[in-house]
Amino acid sequence: MSSREQPDTLCFFINGKKVTEEHADPETTLLSFLREKLRLTGTKYGCGGGGCGACTVMVSRYQLASKTITHYSANACLLPLCQLHGAAVTTVEGVGSTKTRLHPVQERIAKAHGSQCGFCTPGMVMSMYTLLRNEPQPAMEDITQALAGNLCRCTGYRPIIDGCRTFCQQEADCCQVNGGGRCCLNGGEDADDHGAPQLFDKMEFAPLDPTQEPIFPPELILTAETSSPRTLTFRGERMTWVSPVSLEELVQLKARNPRAPLVMGNTSIGPEVKFKGVLHPLAISPARVSQLFEVTQTPEGVLVGAGCTLFEVQTFLEKVLLQFPEEKTEIFRALIQQIRNVGSQQIRNVATLGGNILSAYPNSDLNPVLAAGRCKVSAVSSGGRREVPVNQDFFVSFGKTVLQLDEIVVSVFIPFSRKGEFVRAFRQAPRKESSFATVTTGMRVVFRGRSRVVEEVSIYYGGVGATIISAANTCAAIITRPWSDETLSRAYDVLLDELQLPPSAPGGKVEFRRSLTLSFLFKFNLEVLQKLREMDGITDELPQKIQPLPGKIQAGLQEFQHVSEAQSDQDPVGRPIMHRSAISQTTGEAVYLDDIPRMDGELFLALVTSSRAHAKIMGLDVSKALQLPGVVDIITAKDIPGKKARSMFGYDEELLAQTQVSCVGQLVCAVVADTRAHAKRGASAVKIGYEDLPHPVFTIEEAIERSSFFEPRRKIERGDVTEAFQTVDRVHEGEIHIGGQEHFYMETQSMLVVPVGEETEFKVYASTQWPTLVQEAVAETLAIPSNRVTCHVKRIGGAFGGKVTKTSILASITSVAAWKMNCAVRCVLERGEDMLITGARHPVLGKYKVGFMNDGRIVAADIQYYTNAGNSVDESLLVAEKILLHMDSAYNIPNLRGQVAACRTNLPSNTAFRGFGVPQSVLVVENMINDVAMVLERPTDQIREISMYKGPSVTHYKLSFSPENLLRCWEECKVKADYGSRCRAVDQFNQQNRWRKRGMAIVPIKYGIAFAESFLNQGAALVHIYKDGSVLVSHGGTEMGQGIHTKIQQVASRELRIPPSKIHISETSTNTVPNTCPSAASFGTDANGVAVKKACETLYQQLEPIRQKNPKGSWESWVQAAFFEKISLSATGFYRGPDLYMDWDKMEGRPYAYFTNGVSCCEVELDVLTGDYRTVRTDIVMDVGRSLNPSVDIGQIEGAFMQGLGLYTLEELKFSPSGLLYTRGPSQYKIPAVCDVPLGFNVYLLSDSHNPHAIYSSKGIGEPALFLGSSVFFALKDAVAAARSESGLVGPFLLNSPATAERMCLACASPFIKKVPASKPGSFTPWSLNI
Repeated sequence: MSSREQPDTLCFFINGKKVTEEHADPETTLLSFLREKLRLTGTKYGCGGGGCGACTVMVSRYQLASKTITHYSANACLLPLCQLHGAAVTTVEGVGSTKTRLHPVQERIAKAHGSQCGFCTPGMVMSMYTLLRNEPQPAMEDITQALAGNLCRCTGYRPIIDGCRTFCQQEADCCQVNGGGRCCLNGGEDADDHGAPQLFDKMEFAPLDPTQEPIFPPELILTAETSSPRTLTFRGERMTWVSPVSLEELVQLKARNPRAPLVMGNTSIGPEVKFKGVLHPLAISPARVSQLFEVTQTPEGVLVGAGCTLFEVQTFLEKVLLQFPEEKTEIFRALIQQIRNVGSQQIRNVATLGGNILSAYPNSDLNPVLAAGRCKVSAVSSGGRREVPVNQDFFVSFGKTVLQLDEIVVSVFIPFSRKGEFVRAFRQAPRKESSFATVTTGMRVVFRGRSRVVEEVSIYYGGVGATIISAANTCAAIITRPWSDETLSRAYDVLLDELQLPPSAPGGKVEFRRSLTLSFLFKFNLEVLQKLREMDGITDELPQKIQPLPGKIQAGLQEFQHVSEAQSDQDPVGRPIMHRSAISQTTGEAVYLDDIPRMDGELFLALVTSSRAHAKIMGLDVSKALQLPGVVDIITAKDIPGKKARSMFGYDEELLAQTQVSCVGQLVCAVVADTRAHAKRGASAVKIGYEDLPHPVFTIEEAIERSSFFEPRRKIERGDVTEAFQTVDRVHEGEIHIGGQEHFYMETQSMLVVPVGEETEFKVYASTQWPTLVQEAVAETLAIPSNRVTCHVKRIGGAFGGKVTKTSILASITSVAAWKMNCAVRCVLERGEDMLITGARHPVLGKYKVGFMNDGRIVAADIQYYTNAGNSVDESLLVAEKILLHMDSAYNIPNLRGQVAACRTNLPSNTAFRGFGVPQSVLVVENMINDVAMVLERPTDQIREISMYKGPSVTHYKLSFSPENLLRCWEECKVKADYGSRCRAVDQFNQQNRWRKRGMAIVPIKYGIAFAESFLNQGAALVHIYKDGSVLVSHGGTEMGQGIHTKIQQVASRELRIPPSKIHISETSTNTVPNTCPSAASFGTDANGVAVKKACETLYQQLEPIRQKNPKGSWESWVQAAFFEKISLSATGFYRGPDLYMDWDKMEGRPYAYFTNGVSCCEVELDVLTGDYRTVRTDIVMDVGRSLNPSVDIGQIEGAFMQGLGLYTLEELKFSPSGLLYTRGPSQYKIPAVCDVPLGFNVYLLSDSHNPHAIYSSKGIGEPALFLGSSVFFALKDAVAAARSESGLVGPFLLNSPATAERMCLACASPFIKKVPASKPGSFTPWSLNI
C-alpha cells in the first residue's frame, strides 16, 4: 500500500472552519462525523442509503485544471469522510442561523409554510441552496430536479415548491407566486386587487444576493496550486483507505489487491457495507487520478473519463448536442434522458459513469443504451490496456462483468450516430423519479439509405434477467426487412418467446415486466415511424406518436376566509401564522431526540429481532457478541424486573420474546455497547436457534380459512338488509383489497433513558405521541411508581399514529438497559429496522353485496371487512370498530349491514395510522358505488349525488347530524373544478388518444372527530406568567408537525391579549401536565386548546383587579404589580371533553363530537402502455369550521392528501413467502415525491362554516383529508375504464389498491398485455405474498 507507516492527516473545511483529523476512520461517513464528532446535528439521519435527502450537504471543490470552484449537493450518509480531503463542506448551520442571519432559502421555505415536522427541512434547504449557488435565478425545472431526491412526509411539497418558486425570475412577478390567489395570466385579476387573504407575502422576503455567500477557503486553493499531490493513506479500526494520484500507481495497487473495491461516489459500495454488512479491509479511492476524468472528442465519437460523475457526463453531452447536427447525437440524447432518471441529483453528483457500468445492475438505466449504442470501455491493468465492447458478452452474471478483478476502466467511448440511425431509451419505474427501474431498454436501428429497410438493429433490455439482455432473435427477425407492421408484428411474437421470465422471478411483476418489453418496442416503432416520415422515407398515414405525460407544476390556489374586520390586529387567531418552529427547523437549530448531546458514559442499544415468522426459540448464543469491541451487555427478558409484557384488550404482547416468536422482526433481545456501530455489530453477532412451527398464517385469506381472529368481531346493521335485497332492481357483488402503508415518518423511533441517580428515578426522552403511555410502560417494566418516571417530548419528526404503542415497548426495553447499567442509554432505530419492527397501516379485504334501483338509488348494502392485524392485537380492534362506524361514508343507504374481523397473522403487528381504518373502510364503499355506476353505465358522480345524506340525517349508529356543509363542499368543488366542462374535455381527449387516457373523479368524505373511548377526549394545561411578563405554556399535546404548539400559542395570545412573541412552549412532559391523552384522532387542538383557554381565562381574570387600578398600564406592569400583591401567576386548565360512547350490543351511540367534511376532484393522465400516470389537477374544498390557522390547516389538508395518494396509488409493502418484509427503505418503498404533486393543486376552505363543538368554532383536520387521495385512485380507474373500452371491455372490473403501474397496466388489457400468458396460481411459489 503506502510506504509510510503513519496514516496521513485528513484536512478539509466545514462551514469555513478548517478540520484536521489525525485518525480518520475509512468506515466513518460524513454524516456520523458531523453529528457525533462536531455536534452539527442539523444534518439528519433519515435512511442511511441516500434515498431520502435528509442528510443533504453541499460539497465544494477547487478544480486545478480549469481554476474554477464547483458546488454540488451530496448525501452525507454515503460520503466517506476520507473522500473529503481538500474539499469544503457546507451544512445547514453554515448557510444561516437565528444567531447570525437567515439565508433567503431558509426564510422563504419557513414563511411559505414549507416546514411542518421539520425533520426533512435542512435537507430541502441544502438542495435548494446548492442550486442557487450554481443558478441564482433557476428555472422551475431546475427546482423540481434539485428537490427530487428530498422526501417529505408532512407537507405534500406544495408550500416548499411555492417558497422556492419565488427565486425563479420568469415567475417572480406572477401574482400566483405570492402565496395563492387568482392569476392575471389565466384571465383572473391579481388577488391583491380584491384584498383576498394570502398565505404569505413575498414582498417581505429578503432578496438573494449571490455576492454575500461565503468564499471558498483560500488555503485549499493555495494548497492545490502549490503542493505536489501524493498518495494518502488512512487507517481505521477495521479498514484502510488508500488514495493514489497516478494511474500507474492505481494499477499497481489494484494488481496487488485485486479484491479491493474502487470507491468514488460510494453509491454502490456504501449501501452494500451498510445494509449487507460487507467489510472491505482495503478500499482504493482513485478520485485524484486525473486520467480518469479526461474528456476528449474524436472524429468517431467522444471519450469520457470513467471517473466523471453522471451529472458531469450529462453536462458534457448537453454541450456536445449544441455543436453537432441532430443525426450525429442520437446516442447522446438517449443517454442524457436516462442519466436524468438515475437516482437523485445528490446521487448523480457523485456516482460515476464507470461505477455505474461496472455495478452491472440487471435493471441499469444506462447499460442497455450503451450496449445498443455500440459503446466501449477502455480497461487497463498491469497486463496492459484493452478495448472491451459493452454488449451481451460484457455482463456475465448478476453484478459481474467480463473484466478481470485487477482491471480498471479508464474511459468510455460513445460513438456519434450517423444518418439513418435512430436511438431511443425507455424505462418504467415504481415512481417517476429517484427510483430504480422495473424495466429499461436501449434500442437502435439503422436504415439503408433513405429506404425503410433495416440495415442494423440492436435491442437491449434491463430488468428482465440477472443481467441486461440482448434481444438478438428479435433483432434477427427485423434486420434486412422493411420497417412495417408485418415485420414488427412478427418481432413482438419473437420477443415474447425470447425473453422468458419464470413466474417466481426475483422482483415479481412478471406479466407486467414481460408486457413492458413489448410496449417499449411498440413505442420505439412509433418513434421510428415519425423519424422515417421526417426523412421522407414513408408517406403513409401514421399512428399517433405517444407524447410524454405533462410535467410542469403550476402555482396553485389556496383560498380561505378573512378574519372579521372587528378582530384586533393583535389577535392572531384565524390568521396564517407561520409554524412557531419553522425558522429553527430551516436553520437546523431545532432539536430532535437524537440531536440531544451525548451524556457522559452513555451507551447505545441495538435490537436483535427474529428471522422466523412462526417458531420456537431453541437457544440464544450471545458469546460472540460479548467478545466484540465495545459491547457491554445483552438485555433479555430475564433482565426485566417488572412486567415482561404489555396488555391490550386481554391480549399480552411480550417486550422480548422468551420461548416462541410469531413474526419476522419480533424483538428477542438487545445489545448494549459504547457506540452505535459497536452495538449494531454486536446485534449481528447474536445467534438464535429456532424450530419452525407448522402452518404460519400470513394473508387474510389464510386467516379466514383457519379462523385466526382477534376477538371480539363487530357487527352493525340498520334497516332490514335481507328483505331489502328482495325488492331491488339489481344486485351486484364485488370486492377490493387495500394494501398496507408504512408510516415512513422521517425521524425513526428514538428514545433516551437517563437514570437520575437516586430513588430509582428516570428521565425518558422519547419521540412519542403519548408521553403518559411511555411513562406508565417504563414504570411497569421497572416495577416502580409512575412518579419516578418523567417523559419529555420536545418535538417529533413525524408520527402519523406510528409512535404510540410500539414506542412505549421500545422505551421499556431501553429503560431496562438504563436500569441495569445505571447509565444513560439511547436507542435510535435505523430505517430498515423501524420498517421491519413497527408495523404499518392495516391491509383490508372488503367484500360487498349491493342492491340498487335502475334509477341509481342504492337501497341495500352488506359489507364484510377483514383486516390483517399481524401477530399482536395492538390497536387493531379499535381500528376495526372505526371501520364499521365510517362505512356509511357520505351516503344514506337505508338498509346497511357491516361486519369486521381483525385477522391474527404471523406478520409484524399493524397499528394506528392517520385515518385509523377510515381510508380503508370508505374506499370499499366508494368502490362499491363505482361498480353500481358501471353496471348502470352512468357517471359515478351522479350515483354518489343520489345516495348522499340530505336534510336532517341519522347515521347507521343513530347519531343525528346535518349534512349541509358536506353538500356545500360537494357543490362548491364541482364549481371550483369546472367539473362538467372538464369531464367533456376528458371524453374528447380519450376519443383522440389511443395510448394515453384521462380520467376524472369527485369524491366526498364525512369524518368523525374525537375518540369513541370517552376518557381519551380530556385535555389539560399549565400556564405560568413570569415577572417580566413572559408566558410559559405546557399542555398534553405533542408537536409532530401538525402545528398544535402554534395553534395553542395563538389561543393563549387571544385569551391573555398579548402578542404571541411573549408566549413560549418548551416541551410536553409528564411532570408538568400529568395523565395526558395521545395526540391523535385529529383531536389534539380541540382538547388541549380548550384547556389552555381555561387556564388563560383564569389568569386574565386574576389580573382584573390590577387592570382596574391601572387601566393604561402595560402587560408587564400588571404582572409585576400582581406579584407584589401576591396574586397567583400560575394556573391549570382542564377540559373533560365530550361524553362519547358506542354501544355495540344496541348498535347505537354517539362516538364522535362532530364531522369534518370535504370533497376532492381529480383529473389524471395515464400512459396505457406502461401504467405511468400524472395527476393533472386536484381541487379540494374542505370544511374546517373557522380555521384557527389557515396556513397550518391547508398544510394538513395537502399533506394528508399526498399521503392518501401514496396509499392508493404508490406505496406497496412486499413480504417474502417466509414473512420477511422486503421493502425496508426508500429504495424499495416509494412514498410520494415532488414528481407526484398534482400539477395544479388548489385548496379552498369552506367559508361561513361554524362548529359549536370545538374551540373558536374550528374543526379537527389532521386525518380527514387523507381519504381524499382516493380521488386520484378513482380518476385512474376512470382512465383505465376508458382504455378497457378500446378493447371492448365494459362494466365493473377489479382494481386493487394501491393502483400501481403494474395493476393499472394489466387492468387496461392492451393488446400487449393480452399477448403475455398468465401464470397459473398455485403452480409456482411467488416472489412475494399478496398481503
